[in-house]
Amino acid sequence: MIKKGLVILGLALTMALAACGGGPAGGPAGGPSAAPETEADASSSEETADGPQLADQLSVYNWADYIDEQILVDYEEEFGVEIIYDTYASNEDLLAKLQAGAEGYDVIFPSDYMVAVMIDLGLLSEIDLAQLSNADNMDPQFMNAPFDPNNQHCMPYQWGTTGIGYRAGNEFFEENPPTSWAYVFEPELLEQYAGDGINVLNDPRELAAAAAIYLGLDPNTTNPDELDQILNLILTAKPYWKTFNSEDFGSSLLVPDEVVLSHAWSGPVAQAYYDTYDEELEDGNWYYSIPEEGAVKWLDNICITSSTERYETAVHFMNYLLRPEVGAAITNFVYYGSPNKAAEAFILPEILEDPSIYPPAETQENLVWLTEVGDEGVRLYDELWTAVKAGG
Repeated sequence: MIKKGLVILGLALTMALAACGGGPAGGPAGGPSAAPETEADASSSEETADGPQLADQLSVYNWADYIDEQILVDYEEEFGVEIIYDTYASNEDLLAKLQAGAEGYDVIFPSDYMVAVMIDLGLLSEIDLAQLSNADNMDPQFMNAPFDPNNQHCMPYQWGTTGIGYRAGNEFFEENPPTSWAYVFEPELLEQYAGDGINVLNDPRELAAAAAIYLGLDPNTTNPDELDQILNLILTAKPYWKTFNSEDFGSSLLVPDEVVLSHAWSGPVAQAYYDTYDEELEDGNWYYSIPEEGAVKWLDNICITSSTERYETAVHFMNYLLRPEVGAAITNFVYYGSPNKAAEAFILPEILEDPSIYPPAETQENLVWLTEVGDEGVRLYDELWTAVKAGG
């Protein structure tokens, strides 16, 4: 899954980001206008004339609504490679597809903990950073991550947080802004607005992590007793939830006001803010909160499947996504943070200055990573998710 004008609440931090001033200028999806022009050379840094022989097609499997598809068109036009594009809703969906023997996917975008799982299962190709002329564009803090030492398999794509999106102008939230995960899990709060709709992410690790953080537990726990506590909390709250949606909740639920609160990735809430922005009011309909108990911070990655038969083309496409202008175009479309340091020259200032996209240091101190939980842990979370979907 933070736009200017959102509200980020956490660690005793309450900021009405609408006070940052101004609104969208009619850019894509109701968002900002095009990035400011610079004199930087926008030409390709790839050696296309003497580079690898590219395949006629490349299959890209990504999260829904996670790239401006004009970027794919531009690649096709520049290099003559047809992009076959498909989307998934969760890391677990991606893993299940690959484990089921799905062939033909070349480039995928798993999150941090799932990268580690896929490395262990032999599902990812190794990459050679020497083949990536744009690797030096990346912010060092996102390189050499514990789940992929020395970036042997993947490169960073986008990063963000998981918190709460809520409807601005809702009478209850005006007096009681959702600063806690209690607003997702506690019946005495949920009953105040459940009739207007509540969504949670259709993602087992994310939902379990939110519950764990609220209970003061490790969001990566594999302790069966603690997982039972997490399950019980979820099942208690589930009757108040309207939907489980992580694929298109921003456009299908937030923007049309099908819900008033959502367990949410920051990006879709940002997009919903701009899609509903009123020039006269100088505000949008959706705010974003990082709960005071803490929240998940995640890093999605560009990886190449081990089954690919188009490895050189996949590496070439990966390098293309690491161009500064392309990295900025992704961030300007999805409203997540970019791990591409060189891209900052092309990212809209209101995004770079938005603390719900780039949280301040005191907020980041209270953010946690999801990590690999091992085979037994995967089994336990699968059992928990089955019980969540069946119960309540």
